[in-house]
Amino acid sequence: MPDQHSLIIPQAVQPEIEIFASYRATYAFYEEVRLREALEEYSEQYQRLAEQHRQELRKMQSDFNLLSWFYRAWGKHL
Repeated sequence: MPDQHSLIIPQAVQPEIEIFASYRATYAFYEEVRLREALEEYSEQYQRLAEQHRQELRKMQSDFNLLSWFYRAWGKHL
């Protein structure tokens, strides 16, 4: 009997606007998640690179400054 009435009175269909609004909200959410993950990955890479540069700077500061030795020798001959 309920099947006969469903032919006469159609089931309530969700309006298309609500469907697209739901789709947009879902898309925006996943896009936000993707962007945050990309930002976090970039931040981690930046921190690793900055640490590598700090290590290289410490190493360079402890190296012998050969160039200044040549400049001092060159300045005496002028």
